[in-house]
Amino acid sequence: MESEAKHCSEATSSLDAFDIQTQVRLVFGPGAVESVGKHAAGLGGKRILLVTDEGIVKAGHAAKAIEHLQSAGLEVATFASVRENPTTADVDLCVEAARDHKTDLLVGLGGGSSMDTAKGCNFIFTNGGKMQDYWGIGKAPQPMLPLIAIPTTAGTGSECQSFALIADEKTYQKMACGDSKAAAAVAILDPELTLSQPRKVSACTGIDALSHAIESGVSLKRNAFSWMHSQEAT
Repeated sequence: MESEAKHCSEATSSLDAFDIQTQVRLVFGPGAVESVGKHAAGLGGKRILLVTDEGIVKAGHAAKAIEHLQSAGLEVATFASVRENPTTADVDLCVEAARDHKTDLLVGLGGGSSMDTAKGCNFIFTNGGKMQDYWGIGKAPQPMLPLIAIPTTAGTGSECQSFALIADEKTYQKMACGDSKAAAAVAILDPELTLSQPRKVSACTGIDALSHAIESGVSLKRNAFSWMHSQEAT
């Protein structure tokens, strides 16, 4: 019995411990964006601000999202001025739009910049101050609005994490502003939304996704949970 217990102890000692709590609901499938209205209403949203960029508008994705939100009886305003690598000035403009609309739920539609802008807006809209006040982790004491993230590219992973990466407009210092409350409540992953992106964007974001998968597999901090997803992705 003693040798058996020793054998079991040696076997379990090689297992890496981990503590996982996923907080983002993932909705995946072709045409999944059609469910955005249902999920927004389910989160209690009535006045929605859609945060996106001009390219997404031109591709017709914004119009479809608005249609599905309005079909659920929701009032929708659009902030379509997102720029690549958003700055504090971009976030301030988004906050102004959110205040004008009396927003109670945010939808980030596009690449990582759209979702970063929506998250950045959420910090200031709900907690006041300026973006620099939230540089770091857990500096937003007040509750934040529910967020639905709808990526149109692969790779950034912004829809599943709680950080907004925003550059200071004056110094160009990039600030990672994180809080668990900033994470999306729902991430809608519709592969059909990626079909309209330029080939270069498809290639670059695909490489981004692959690099994240490899990174999670070779990291010294990997565990059984991350290794499982790393193997599947690569």
